[in-house]
Amino acid sequence: MIRRLRRAVRRVYRSTVDLSHPARSPLGSAVVNCVVYEGGIRQPGDCPAEEAVRRVRKSGRGFVWIGLHEPDEAEFKGLADLFGLHPLAVEDAVHAHQRPKVESYDGALFAVFKTCRYVEHEVLTATSEVVDTGELMVFTGPDFVITIRHGRHGSLGPLRERLEAAPERLAMGTSSVLHAIADQVVDDCLAVADAVQDDIDRVESEVFNEAAGRAGRAARGDAGRIYQLKRELLELKRAVAPLDRPLDTLANRSLPGVTADVRPYFRDVADHLARLTDQIAAFDTLLDSILQAHLAQVTVTQNEDMRKITAWAAIIAVPTMVCGIYGMNFEHMPGLGWTYGYPAVVALMATACYVLHRSFRRNGWL
Repeated sequence: MIRRLRRAVRRVYRSTVDLSHPARSPLGSAVVNCVVYEGGIRQPGDCPAEEAVRRVRKSGRGFVWIGLHEPDEAEFKGLADLFGLHPLAVEDAVHAHQRPKVESYDGALFAVFKTCRYVEHEVLTATSEVVDTGELMVFTGPDFVITIRHGRHGSLGPLRERLEAAPERLAMGTSSVLHAIADQVVDDCLAVADAVQDDIDRVESEVFNEAAGRAGRAARGDAGRIYQLKRELLELKRAVAPLDRPLDTLANRSLPGVTADVRPYFRDVADHLARLTDQIAAFDTLLDSILQAHLAQVTVTQNEDMRKITAWAAIIAVPTMVCGIYGMNFEHMPGLGWTYGYPAVVALMATACYVLHRSFRRNGWL
């Protein structure tokens, strides 16, 4: 009941909040949003990046936040030149497939995060996709934030709305946006881990279900699902584990644009990440135990099948042996000249088979 309620809540949430790629902005084929913030307040109207930067630098306060989705080199070149971004960071941002990291380039920070999404499915199979990953790159400077999203999920629209509802956080500068993004990435991974736990609980209950254990052959298909869960858990681990180093850097090192007031928030995110890492490690250990229990269960079922086959073979061997002896066509054999010889031999075979059957049933072989 609890698992069904969780799934229903997730479906309602995804139906009300579109986590896929929103409609492209008229500002450019890859630019999703370009907004100016002053004193933590969003300024009305969207404008091209050049005008937004000019407004911010003319006033000397606030910053511009530009969001992009999978830009190519030509689309990103103008922004890179406008903000003086380092070529190495620009190359990483455009081509993606980077390991989570935080690097400093000429007074600007470049951060890479892995995003995760739980793929809903009615029935877990040996080929079900459970965890889908993407990437999120963030450039922060004194007066700008540039976010580049790769993948069909991880939209920052809801995050923008939450930050705009708390202008005191945006007033802390661009590092507060970087913290909010890191916090959302880790929170999304925590939500994925909770959903994966539902799948693990379901597989565990089915593996240890007594009826499934008796079914034997039907239960043997669980091995494929367990292996698939381990593969998807590894995908989640690859996204989560490397986050430890960049978050530790943001929380404990002096970096351009990261103020002392914001560092404790990064430490809080690092604590959440540590809990998530422990949770994933516990899941991996639990799946190993479930797999071993399942294999042991299959072995027991196979042994039971072999005992049944052996018992029936022993029962059938009695009439086979007697018929084989009398089929040798010798002249002097017991009962050949007796009127009741044939019924007596048949009764003897039936009695021997009955005794063997009762013996095997009493010993649990049948």
